[in-house]
Amino acid sequence: MKSGRPPLFALLIAGILCAWAGALQASDQHSKHIAEMNERGNRVMGFDQEKTTHHFRLLKNGGVIEVGGNDPKDAMSRDQIRRHLEEIARAFSEGRFEAPMDIHHQVPPGVKIMQDLKSAIGYRFEPTEKGGLVRITTTNPMALKAVHDFLRFQIEEHQTGDPPEVVFN
Repeated sequence: MKSGRPPLFALLIAGILCAWAGALQASDQHSKHIAEMNERGNRVMGFDQEKTTHHFRLLKNGGVIEVGGNDPKDAMSRDQIRRHLEEIARAFSEGRFEAPMDIHHQVPPGVKIMQDLKSAIGYRFEPTEKGGLVRITTTNPMALKAVHDFLRFQIEEHQTGDPPEVVFN
């Protein structure tokens, strides 16, 4: 007895294939986004993203942006990281966020408030063995939320695997 309708199994398979194709396309687009972001990062930051590791940590009073060379003997990457992070600390304290906007091709969450409340936020560069970090501090609750929003965006974009909540003092 044929009803002219496709069997349920065929519909199920077609649905699975469509979902799988959509996931592949999304994965390809995400991979392309990451590659383009890394290319812009190489240019803007002045060091090879593949030779370095970023970390973004949320603190009770702000957060930390940390970048280090993957190879402890790579003095060139270490020095380039330090120059970049020194400039980032200076630029952010002046309310200038062109670097992350150029890298991500958008205004990251929190930036507008961080610019508006720039006098309530401190940025301090500290060298590390493999590169450096920028320590961000504030006692202003609105500024703190903006800093955390900014850092969460960085964690997601750079796929660092860092926790998106405050777990460090």
